[in-house]
Amino acid sequence: MLTGTAVVAQQVSLQGRVREAGKGQPVSGCEVYVRGSRQIARTDSAGVFTLNRLAPGRLQLQLSSIGHEPLRTEVKVSAEGGEVDFELTRRERQLREVVVAAQQTKFGQTRLREVEGTAIFAAKKSEVIIPDNLVANLATNNARQVYSRVAGLNIWESDQGGLQLSIGGRGLDPNRTANFNVRQNGYDISADALGYPESYYTPPTEAIKRIQLVRGAASLQYGTQFGGLLNFELRQPEPDKTVSVVSRQSVGSYGFFNSFNSVSGTVKKLSYYGFAQYKRGDGWRLNSHFDSKTAYADVRYQLTENLKLGGQFTHMDYLAQQPGGLSDRQFARDARQSNRARNWFDVDWNLFNLSADWKLNPRANINLTTFALVASRKSLGYRPNFVERADDDTQLRDLISGQFRNVGLEARYLNRYGLGDSKSGVLLVGTRLYRGYSHNVQGFGPAGRKADFRFVDPSEGLSSQSSYSDYRFPNYNAALFAENIFYFGEKFSLTPGLRYEYIRTRAEGSYGSVERDLANNIIASNTYREQRTSPRGFVIGGLGASFKPVEQREFYANISQNYRSITFSDMQLANNSLVIDPNLRDERGYSADLGLRGEQEQWLTYDLSLFALRYNNRIGEVQTFDANDRILRFRGNIGRALILGVESYAEVDMLQRLNLATGSDRWRWSTFGNVALIRSRYTASQNKQVVGKQVEFVPSVNLKAGMQGGFGPFKASVQFTYLSDQFSEATNAPNSPQDRLPDANSAVVGLIPAYHIWDASLLWERRWLKLEASVNNLSNTIYFTRRATGYPGPGILPSDPRSFFLTAAVKW
Repeated sequence: MLTGTAVVAQQVSLQGRVREAGKGQPVSGCEVYVRGSRQIARTDSAGVFTLNRLAPGRLQLQLSSIGHEPLRTEVKVSAEGGEVDFELTRRERQLREVVVAAQQTKFGQTRLREVEGTAIFAAKKSEVIIPDNLVANLATNNARQVYSRVAGLNIWESDQGGLQLSIGGRGLDPNRTANFNVRQNGYDISADALGYPESYYTPPTEAIKRIQLVRGAASLQYGTQFGGLLNFELRQPEPDKTVSVVSRQSVGSYGFFNSFNSVSGTVKKLSYYGFAQYKRGDGWRLNSHFDSKTAYADVRYQLTENLKLGGQFTHMDYLAQQPGGLSDRQFARDARQSNRARNWFDVDWNLFNLSADWKLNPRANINLTTFALVASRKSLGYRPNFVERADDDTQLRDLISGQFRNVGLEARYLNRYGLGDSKSGVLLVGTRLYRGYSHNVQGFGPAGRKADFRFVDPSEGLSSQSSYSDYRFPNYNAALFAENIFYFGEKFSLTPGLRYEYIRTRAEGSYGSVERDLANNIIASNTYREQRTSPRGFVIGGLGASFKPVEQREFYANISQNYRSITFSDMQLANNSLVIDPNLRDERGYSADLGLRGEQEQWLTYDLSLFALRYNNRIGEVQTFDANDRILRFRGNIGRALILGVESYAEVDMLQRLNLATGSDRWRWSTFGNVALIRSRYTASQNKQVVGKQVEFVPSVNLKAGMQGGFGPFKASVQFTYLSDQFSEATNAPNSPQDRLPDANSAVVGLIPAYHIWDASLLWERRWLKLEASVNNLSNTIYFTRRATGYPGPGILPSDPRSFFLTAAVKW
């Protein structure tokens, strides 16, 4: 038993020890939280914790530890302080694992705590998705189901296997989630955080422990982007087993097969986790075959009681045949058709990470992480301006090759401190150094149908592309950031933050064009060299406020400045139908949230908020025409945009609400719904056709609803998704006009019609065996979510119709 108390100005200390029931071993890393207050403590290696500055009386404590059942209890603290012992029950690993997760959060979506690790999330709009709590199609990374409880997300669906994740929201272009800062275990995974922030790699949902989303106010800690943070927290090593193995095998419609296998465990101070995944499919449309391989290794070593070292490596590669886009006429006639048999996409992604977590004392932590990327993406195909034009195997194809070599370092220091008797705070300071290097070459690929990614001389044949380019983009970024939570009593807090950013982007290379006569002879080849350097430094700031009148209810507000640097695809990319403004400027603006979130007893969780997003110099595209009345797209700073909206989410435990709960965990029934109502308009522009128009990629209504229930080993879910009309460019142009020629329809711009989708899933689990079944697009709706401007189009990319999937999983 521990001894020692303190009484200072009617405040006392509570000390205690946490052991494991039945074994008596100390439980380290257990969080001890005083409900209704900001007080939290963690046990050391001996299982000891201390809570200071407590008022005498009865306290509600909550204990939470990975691998143990959570515990809620009440203790009485006298004026002389107190000393207590607790025992936590080891969590069972068979069957009850899912049930225990539901005890920690009964619902499919939660939110981040004010402080997690070395990050501050106080007063920010955040969501946490726990895949283990979902009954959904995880094998295909079905984003429509996985992210169903997050209000307002706009998801592009263009490949069966979930190879790439494309989500946006609040007017953000969903293309490869480029407007979010996308991370895995806290480090970058995109191609180039500055010059090309697109994410070609998405971790398998089966390997993910939590998905964390923080909206625009995350810019202060994680970069300047408008979207905020999207972080994939992968599964961690099993702490109480030497070896634990999981194997999941899935089959589905259109030749889909997925094999996911993982191994995990802890041996003394060394812990490890790794997985390997193989995925293939033929796709619903013709010419849609893909093969994908992903592997991951995570090794951690507890060097001392307070210092942990870790290393991680990720490899992903895939080859996908791309059926190309369709015109509106083709889509209406037969959405499954494809007139592109020679288009291919190849990705090779390698991520490296080394990290150190150092606990200086019970209140202060340091995290240091270094990361690197060695990757490539290659696209090859026939892509004329007009998608109905027939392909010709004898013509040269267009080839784009991107090579990425990036390295970065982030350091964070977080300290919980006291200010007098009634005020306390949390300080976070950090720095980031980043060096990105991208080499992008665009030119002529070989004729034929094979996936042959090599450049050839343009004199070897006719090509639909007349332009070529070869650019290198060395980028440098240094940042300093700080946030601080100021607590004013137990109910109110303010969280100001600042970030200084220095960015230097460079572009050096050449671009040119090839001109031919009617006999296909080259008559001119013009090459132009270019070099641009753009250094800039700036400060952005933000402020958050939180008020908790009671423990289960919080009013929050925040505002944060945002900034987006122009990317190298903004600067130079050869495309016959695209004209890029050479005087592009970076985007600036701000994001703001005002909301109410909380819980009602044990049956309701909710989050209702208003948001505003202001863009200055918003980069986008408008449809225009050249001197010969050919349809062109102009990419530039379209104007100033204002996006306002309401986002709401609620989930109800129906058995608790109807007072039908029996105390048994055999019956489960919950319903959820979220809706985003958004008004988006361009408020100023030099182009009069843009002013007053709806911002592209913003449906006015974005609705998802569903329910999940079960009895004993059975669980089932059904989900409904609805998005209203949206546009693909800033003038809200209707579908591309039909030219006098029957094949002259680009289908790149136009309306994306409203659609609604039903999904259903079923799960059965008994001890070491789990069986899952899913039916996606239950009503067999023919629809599309995207008009691609280039690869993998151009044109309309139809989404999958009704599809069936089965999974068998074992764990031992």
